[in-house]
Amino acid sequence: MSEASLLSINGLHVDFRQAGAVTHAVKDVSFDIKSGETIALVGESGSGKSVTALSVLQLLPYPSAHHPAGSIRFKGEELMDADEATLRSVRGNAISMIFQEPMTSLNPLHTIERQVGEILKVHRGMSDKAARERVLELLHHVRIREPEKRLKSYPHQLSGGQRQRVMIAMALANEPDLLIADEPTTALDVTVQAQILELLNELKRESGLSMLLITHDLGIVRKMAERVCVMTKGEIVEAGKTEDIFQSPQHAYTKHLLAAEPKGTPPKSDTRAPVVVEADNLKVWFPVRRGLLRKTVDHIKAVDGVSLKVRAGQTLGVVGESGSGKTTLGLALLRLISSDGPIVYLGDRLDGKGFSEMRPLRKDLQIVFQDPYGSLSPRMSVAEIVAEGMKIQGGISAEESDRRVVEALAEVGLDPESRFRYPHEFSGGQRQRIAIARAMVLQPNFVMLDEPTSALDMSVQAQIVDLLRDIQKRHDLAYLFISHDLKVVRALANEVIVMRNGKVVEQGPSEAIFTSPQTGYTKALIAAAFSLETAPEGMVSE
Repeated sequence: MSEASLLSINGLHVDFRQAGAVTHAVKDVSFDIKSGETIALVGESGSGKSVTALSVLQLLPYPSAHHPAGSIRFKGEELMDADEATLRSVRGNAISMIFQEPMTSLNPLHTIERQVGEILKVHRGMSDKAARERVLELLHHVRIREPEKRLKSYPHQLSGGQRQRVMIAMALANEPDLLIADEPTTALDVTVQAQILELLNELKRESGLSMLLITHDLGIVRKMAERVCVMTKGEIVEAGKTEDIFQSPQHAYTKHLLAAEPKGTPPKSDTRAPVVVEADNLKVWFPVRRGLLRKTVDHIKAVDGVSLKVRAGQTLGVVGESGSGKTTLGLALLRLISSDGPIVYLGDRLDGKGFSEMRPLRKDLQIVFQDPYGSLSPRMSVAEIVAEGMKIQGGISAEESDRRVVEALAEVGLDPESRFRYPHEFSGGQRQRIAIARAMVLQPNFVMLDEPTSALDMSVQAQIVDLLRDIQKRHDLAYLFISHDLKVVRALANEVIVMRNGKVVEQGPSEAIFTSPQTGYTKALIAAAFSLETAPEGMVSE
């Protein structure tokens, strides 16, 4: 390793011991980071990226985690066997970390002022007044508007992008030399993601900050990093300059990652195909009540006058940022929340139908949720999860139910013999396949897919997109595909609705939306989602 390196990791091994078994999570990892440089650790879930990063600050759950071998030197000082006093002097001072999900990293019971200020008081011994002034300065620095009004806010009162900016402010509070960013934009909308990445780049230019960026998104790597280390199964299989890795990857796994973006074309638009679900001027308004008598003084217009048609064998993509009304629209179409305006399923009006009237129709109108780990019961086996809908609908024997479970699992690419296992025994991609099987086993006509790929690695995303396309073609299904990932939408949807603040700002054929968007908002979304190198031909950007 170079003597000029700020951080040098040499021959790092990390093992986890549990119930007598040993898992080799990181094997012989070596790389260095120079002052002012950004290094990206790239790989899919389970590759060892985060374990490597947490090892730098000795934040792994010891004693179950241990280091059989290796060296981690920061400014020439060994951290591997450092005492607590030394580590405390490094953590949050010289090295700071931004975690993946700010909502779980920030304390929900403390205000923003208290959380950022606590770092300054603990590490620098600042007074309340001095800490408050520094917190305001930091919030200005990370581009939070009207920071004075945000000091007394709690995390749940901020948007995802604002919470991530607060996390960055906390990480920068003590002016560190090295920032470890662990998937800092995964949970964010494309436009917010672009803002956060630009902010990090600005901060790096202004302060000469070094950065260790952990991600599975190669688009982010290309914009942020000078050098890349590609990890899989705990090992670095390829390392080099970013452009060299992208232009001429040498290892098969690197080539696999670079080829993993969702591909293929959506079904061709067919205006003769029967309309499965349609809505006209659909509204979902939530009342705002105030005062002693809780009078309605205003409404939150979550969905405000949306009209659409979803045809058999076709996919309608609904895109927009968080809070635009996408999911609320889908839930309203399925009559899972109250709404105003006609909703028609195969000629039958659904609006006005009660719970008991809707129940027989539930098998025809299915949903696949964003987070399969949260939507699958941990106490039920896969067989029980997939068969649950058939059990509720009734009229199917146990033998027929098991046969259909086996068929559904095989159709989504899972071994039917695994149906007696539980969700925690599967990977994220496999769990999403289970969720898809649960929906498809009822042989529906319409499926709402609510961000079904956003929590998945790039290669797994591509597999799920291919799977959904194949199932749609096989069964002539109508999809409502909700997402903020425009690359996935472009691969699946033949019609697109762009939503903002509950309203449709643009609507039309997918190719027209992506190649010649008409509104500034759509242009901004597309510009944020596609880098110039990968922009579809004819794409317009602001």
